[in-house]
Amino acid sequence: MKSYIIKKPLITEKTLDLANQYNVYTFIVSKQAGKDQIKEAIERLFSVKVEAIRTMTHYRVMKRTGRKRMPVMLAPTKKALVQLKKGDKIELFDLGGSEKSDKSDK
Repeated sequence: MKSYIIKKPLITEKTLDLANQYNVYTFIVSKQAGKDQIKEAIERLFSVKVEAIRTMTHYRVMKRTGRKRMPVMLAPTKKALVQLKKGDKIELFDLGGSEKSDKSDK
């Protein structure tokens, strides 16, 4: 199994809410990877059982950036939403809520 199928986890407020409520984790994956390859890579890397995978491809997008607001073309990417079996977790997403305990200590 190629280790470069899973490029990185996508951690935002929305993806953390998905992980808390529905046990769904989001990853940026290789554009050529299929659902079966993604499933096998996730199960092998994190030792969890995958129930379902949904993928989406974001094609080239133009974004304006910089002081002069120059247009830049962003590269196409592919995201995978991975739903795990009930009871399984990926500790990489750190859903413990340590921020709340830090604020209460002050």
